[in-house]
Parts: sequence; structure tokens; C-alpha cells
Amino acid sequence: MKDQIKKAMQHNQIVDIMYIAKDNTNTKRRLQLIKIVGDTVQAYCFTRHAKRTFKSNNILVAYPLLNKASVLNV
Repeated sequence: MKDQIKKAMQHNQIVDIMYIAKDNTNTKRRLQLIKIVGDTVQAYCFTRHAKRTFKSNNILVAYPLLNKASVLNV
């Protein structure tokens, strides 16, 4: 999973993730990656409209959007 996120960040791609939140619920997020620090991913979250930090171990699935214009379809 971490390799996919690193690759997306290198290509400046927006990614959709499925994530396990603190309350153990699954959540879908759309992110613009900012940086990876240790086991955390810092990104702008289009769902929350804010910069957020995600534990990489809690990211279940990550896939880049093919088209940046897709961000408007959140």
C-alpha cells in the first residue's frame, strides 16, 4: 500500500482511499498527498476540506484518479 501512495505522490496524483477511522469505521476519502513521514501520510482531504494526517497502516485501499478533473465529483 505504501508503495502505491509513494508513486501517486511522485506523480502528483489525487488518490481515493478506504481508511479505518479512529472509531473503527471504514471511510472513503479523496486526498491530495503532501508528504509521508514515517508511518503517517499527510494530505489535503477533499472530504473534510482540511489538511489531515492518516496512519498508513489504516489505509486499506488506495488508488489514483485518472483525471484531476474528477476531484469535482466528490
